[in-house]
Amino acid sequence: MSEVRGEPGSGTEAGARFFCTAGRGLEPFLMREVRARLAATEVEYISGKVFFTTCSDLNMLKKLKSAERLFLLIKKQFPLISSVSKGKLLNEMQRLINEDPGSWLNAISIWKNLLELDAKKEKLSQRDDNQLKRKVGENEIIIAKKLKIEQMQKIEENRDCQLEKQIEEETLEQRDFTTKSENFQEEEFRNDIEKAIDTHNQKDLTFRVSCRCSGTIGKALTAQEVGRVIGIAIMKHFGWKADLRNPKLEIFIHLNDVYSVVGIPVFRVPLASRAYIKTAGLRSTIAWAMASLADIKAGAFVLDPMCGLGTILLEAAKEWPDVYYVGADVSDSQLLGTWDNLKAAGLEDKIELLKVSVIELPLPSESVDIIISDIPFGKKFKLGKDIKSILQEMERVLHVGGTIVLLLSEDHHRRLTDCKESSIPFNSKDSHTDEPGIKKCLNPEEKTGASKIVSTSFEARNHEFLDRMSPFGSLVPVECYKVSLGKTDAFICKYEKSHSSGL
Repeated sequence: MSEVRGEPGSGTEAGARFFCTAGRGLEPFLMREVRARLAATEVEYISGKVFFTTCSDLNMLKKLKSAERLFLLIKKQFPLISSVSKGKLLNEMQRLINEDPGSWLNAISIWKNLLELDAKKEKLSQRDDNQLKRKVGENEIIIAKKLKIEQMQKIEENRDCQLEKQIEEETLEQRDFTTKSENFQEEEFRNDIEKAIDTHNQKDLTFRVSCRCSGTIGKALTAQEVGRVIGIAIMKHFGWKADLRNPKLEIFIHLNDVYSVVGIPVFRVPLASRAYIKTAGLRSTIAWAMASLADIKAGAFVLDPMCGLGTILLEAAKEWPDVYYVGADVSDSQLLGTWDNLKAAGLEDKIELLKVSVIELPLPSESVDIIISDIPFGKKFKLGKDIKSILQEMERVLHVGGTIVLLLSEDHHRRLTDCKESSIPFNSKDSHTDEPGIKKCLNPEEKTGASKIVSTSFEARNHEFLDRMSPFGSLVPVECYKVSLGKTDAFICKYEKSHSSGL
């Protein structure tokens, strides 16, 4: 199985091997993202993890939106044999270090280069900012002195030559001082880089081990036992010092019945913890995945008619800014939370908020390009059978060719799927539809294809069909992904409007 690549000291020029953890079901989104954003190669996945090779620096790696955490890969191999005795199993774990120390040293070298390159870029950026400020200051001084010269010329024309000479001398002195200052800063910068290299000397490394054990391995050993064995082996083999509180290096180990993975967390804070979200609602990775599935284009009108705390709109607006976003909700508390999030993210001018019901949207028919929404699961905000009327109103405001992306509970998804397979939309002519994916609703008493005439009033028949009608109408299912929300599962479903609904 694959391991980290690249020679020590090479940085990421030849490409380093990474892996990201992801919520179950989000692996396809993450695989697409690393290919598009990082030009990643050798992309593969196992449940909950995506592995890839890239030459990208830390600044680009930080931009991953569908990942939980990012790791530099040290080792990936087949699972340890859990059927042997506990003592032999612990010896097998020590072999993760002793058998191939080169992969560990290689990973540490790449890790150091990533940090040093990032520190160097940050220093250069700060120096450029300082130089820009200094040039602006010099220009202001020159302008002020020129104004002073002009004023003096009007009062004492006989002293023009002396003043100009004085200004030139002061300017030369200023330039000489600036040159000396820049040389001093460059020397300081070089010293900082050398100190950084010395600080990350492998003998000075402090570390701790984080373990996750599941399956039969998890039953045989605890995470603490695995961490202790691995930690002792690392100290003996490399001479690093353990530090459980504030280590420079963290070693992550995941053992189960399918694989054994060892890696180094690249960032201390998980990628999924967004700094720009003040109050968390829907998981940010799920919200971003939904927005990415909608294929948002510049200039589009994007609506979330049940926006809650606005997580979906925040994720979309951060990634696709040149779009008109509208969030709607019937709850004052939810809208206040959304507004706080928008202000914290600096997006209050990008997203408009409305207090309206999702079944009575104050929008013209076929006026919206994209709808993205997390349908409430019924624990805090109950929907009941309103999901049909909700989808019908969404369908009404969406223009033909538009897209809807919904997060549905298992119950909602099952209800819609069953309804889709058992009924058709109703219209005044009782005509059947040939819409793809929607089966015809047959009268149970029909024989040989002939419809039996129902001897009820039009209103009663209309009410019956409305109660049984498919909520999809002109919406055609395109893609569906089952994802994990922690304790429960859900479905990210994408639909496209194929024709005018006529509602």
